Amino acid sequence: MEPRVNAFASPLGTSFVKRLTAAGRLVADSSVPHLTQELVKIRASQINGCGFCTDMHTKDALAAGETQLRLNLVAAWREATVFTEAERAALELAEEGTRIADAAGGVPDEVWANAAKHYDEEQLVALVALVAVINTYNRLNVMLRMPAGDYRPGQFG
Repeated sequence: MEPRVNAFASPLGTSFVKRLTAAGRLVADSSVPHLTQELVKIRASQINGCGFCTDMHTKDALAAGETQLRLNLVAAWREATVFTEAERAALELAEEGTRIADAAGGVPDEVWANAAKHYDEEQLVALVALVAVINTYNRLNVMLRMPAGDYRPGQFG
């Protein structure tokens, strides 16, 4: 598969991706555990069918010390016993935030309350921002048909 366009050949595309990357760095520097952030990015990318991001964040998580078992079970996190309650709350918030159109009222209060049991307000803001950023990347990559499979950890800095 070839991308539809090279977003980096476009001044607008380059500028947009740089700003989106900067927003992602703000979240990455938050106190939400790094591996939790990767799990959230993987789950949203799975839901959105973004092979490019699923490939990237799975490999980044492995390079950061995540286990293959846990990565294999991200899509089935509700039935898996390998995730902490805090990780499960983050994954649930990511799913609800990614599937926001499926719920007439957005993210249910119960989902928010569960996440708030495990994360303080600053971390909740970071998780919301993370879901927003990864969903934006997913949509860009899916629309542009970015191919998956060739990513190397650290490839983009």
